[in-house]
Amino acid sequence: MSETTGPEAERGSSPEAGEGGTADVPLAKGAVSAPGPDGQPRKVSRRFPLFTRDTARPEGGGRAAAGDAPAPARQWPLLSVVSLVGLGLLLTAFDVFRVGTLLIGVALIGGAVLRWALPDVGMLAVRSRFTDMVTYGVLGVAIALLAMMAQPEPWLVIPFLDDTLHYTI
Repeated sequence: MSETTGPEAERGSSPEAGEGGTADVPLAKGAVSAPGPDGQPRKVSRRFPLFTRDTARPEGGGRAAAGDAPAPARQWPLLSVVSLVGLGLLLTAFDVFRVGTLLIGVALIGGAVLRWALPDVGMLAVRSRFTDMVTYGVLGVAIALLAMMAQPEPWLVIPFLDDTLHYTI
């Protein structure tokens, strides 16, 4: 068997290659990326591209369960948060306003905890982990506090808010 150099060595040779003795399967040495426009593997660069061609999946945006699991099982973190929000909206529609809105706030806080605790949360991951946690957490706390301060007969009374309201209006 003879040694080849140049393009033939990069493509490789095999007995199934046919008359030419070279296969059309490109081989590359070292780290490679996806094939280029010509079909040949490209070298990987650690530099950021000048132009973004695609949107990166958020950190933790992978499946929450194995790929062979059914879709609801793969997205259980999102489904649990959405189910609690739906139950809260249903309770609010049936005139249990305070409990319903408090449940919505707790669901969002639970979403922030899931985003922090789990490595993969599926579609619950929208942006970076930090941004998702802050967004879910701040909205959840705000909704829960507003639910507890709602009139009549609030469960939570913050005295300086009453004075602030009187002086601003």
